[in-house]
Amino acid sequence: MSLLQGIWDYILQYETWLRSPLFPVLFSLTVYLSFCLPFVLLDLLSSRVDLVRRYKIQQKPVTLKMMWTCLALSLYNHMVYIFPLSVLHWYWRPVFYPAEAPRFLEVIGHLVSCLLLFDFQYFVWHLLHHKVPWLYRTFHKVHHKHTSTFALTTEYSGAWETLSLGLFAAMNPMLLGCHPFTEMLFHILNMWLSVEDHCGYDLPWATHRLVPFGLYGGAPHHDLHHQKFKANYAPYFTHWDKLFALSGDCLRLE
Repeated sequence: MSLLQGIWDYILQYETWLRSPLFPVLFSLTVYLSFCLPFVLLDLLSSRVDLVRRYKIQQKPVTLKMMWTCLALSLYNHMVYIFPLSVLHWYWRPVFYPAEAPRFLEVIGHLVSCLLLFDFQYFVWHLLHHKVPWLYRTFHKVHHKHTSTFALTTEYSGAWETLSLGLFAAMNPMLLGCHPFTEMLFHILNMWLSVEDHCGYDLPWATHRLVPFGLYGGAPHHDLHHQKFKANYAPYFTHWDKLFALSGDCLRLE
């Protein structure tokens, strides 16, 4: 029996719970808050510990009030918007869990494909919401309240932004025919990368330092977007931003 099959068999022990309409909301909140917690602790220590402050991208303090404001909006969005949609999805499209686990290479291929597709979708969505003033003022401006990011700003956004980006994340595994196990892994990975993007720290083990050739932007890349507003629209990888900048340079030359 493969390792993935053993893990999947263990997960299937809780299939009744997995089929509950409560599961998507609790899964999302638990994963999100678990990933935010280490950075929240760093934020609390940063004003007192020089070693922590050394890795902080911007030196603006993060207060408990700022944290609570972000957390409250995230909880509100989950309860008022995400939970009702989870119930509707549970009613109209019951989840099917196969007995067999996916192959390892299939999981890797689908995870990379989902990330690349989400990265492109977010880039286009994000670019439009900065280039069209009405879209920015009406929907995206909320997320840019904090020009110095910290972990809990990841989900500090209005209903439209929360639901549209959540739709991309939920739709892509279905479009690619991913196994439910792969879909869970994608949501966990996507959540981690989003939190890391907003964490406000350039840590030695950060993802952008592990991916070679500057292919991945990470927290410094996205933090600059919150400072300047006019660059770095892709959430993770850097190729779309580089192509967009290059096309802008070409247009200016013409």
